[in-house]
Amino acid sequence: MGIGKAIGFGILTLLWIWLCTSLVVSGGGVTFKNLFLIVASGIIIFVPLYKKYFRSNQKD
Repeated sequence: MGIGKAIGFGILTLLWIWLCTSLVVSGGGVTFKNLFLIVASGIIIFVPLYKKYFRSNQKD
């Protein structure tokens, strides 16, 4: 992963953390619904990026 991709990944992570924080602050605190939304959005955003950039590409 190059420096540009790392910076983009960092900016995306900071944006996701900011949005999750604003959800908890304006959404009534830590509730099951808010935790579900945070986990689901994290899976949707970061699992494909992990598969693309961090998983070793071993094809036998």
